[in-house]
Amino acid sequence: MREGLTIGEFATVTHLSVRTLRRYHEAGLLAPKRVDPFTGYRYYATEQIPSAQVIHRLRELDVPLAEVKAIMATDDPDRRAAVVAGHLRRLEEALERTRGAVVALRRLLGPPDGELAVEVRAVPGCVVAGVRGRVELARAGAWYDGAMAELDAAFAVGGRTGPPGGQYANELFTGGTGDVVVYRPVRDPRPSGRVEVIDLPAAEFAVAVHEGPHDDIDVTYGRLGAWVVGHALAVGGSVRETYLVGPRDTGVAADWRTEIGWPVFRLSPA
Repeated sequence: MREGLTIGEFATVTHLSVRTLRRYHEAGLLAPKRVDPFTGYRYYATEQIPSAQVIHRLRELDVPLAEVKAIMATDDPDRRAAVVAGHLRRLEEALERTRGAVVALRRLLGPPDGELAVEVRAVPGCVVAGVRGRVELARAGAWYDGAMAELDAAFAVGGRTGPPGGQYANELFTGGTGDVVVYRPVRDPRPSGRVEVIDLPAAEFAVAVHEGPHDDIDVTYGRLGAWVVGHALAVGGSVRETYLVGPRDTGVAADWRTEIGWPVFRLSPA
C-alpha cells in the first residue's frame, strides 16, 4: 500500500508548487503526513488537500501567517469564520482606500476639468438639530453615518426644511482629530438622545460644488483653496459641507452633489 502522495503529486493535485509546499512546511502551516527519515521525502495524505487549498487562498488574500496558523489550528467553525471575517473587513477597507486614491489620481493627472465655479455667499445664522462629537478623521465617515441615522430617526421627512450638512473644525484635517457637527435644518428643532439644538452662526463662505462620490473630494478642496488664495480672501473658522444630493437620496454616486463652504472674509473689494 502506498505511503501517500509524494510532494510532486500533492503539488499537482493542489496546484501549489513544490517550493510553496516546502515553505508551508517550514512555516508550520502544513506538515506532511510523513517524512521518510532516511531519504527526507515528504508524503501527504489526500485528506490534506482541502487544508492546502484553504491555506493557499488565505495567503492570496494576504492573511498574515499568524492568523493563518490560528485558523488552521482550530476546529471551531465559528472561530475560524470570525478570524476570516475580520481580515476580510480589513481587506475591504483597504480596497476602498485604494479605489478612492485611484479616482483622485486619475482626476489629478488627467486633463483639467474646467474652471471651478466658486461663489462668495453670506449665509445667515440658523438654528438646527445636530449631533456634536470629537472625531478622528479616519473614522469620520462611520461617525457621520451614525449621527445622520439618529437625526433621520428623530425627524421625519415632513419635518425637515433643507438638506443635511456638516461643520468640520480645521484641526480635524491638520491634526487628524477635531470637532464635528452633523446637522439637519428642521421645522421644530428639539433634543433627543445625542441630538441637540445648535445655533449655526452667520458667516461668509467661498462655495463650490463637488460632483460625484467623495473619493476625490480632496481635489475639489484643493482647487477651492487655491481659488481663495488667488482671490485675496482670508480663511477663518470651520468648513461647512451641505449634502445637496447624497447617498440618502440616491444610490448612484455619480449623482451626488456636495457643496463645500470655505469660511472667508474679504481683504480687498471684489
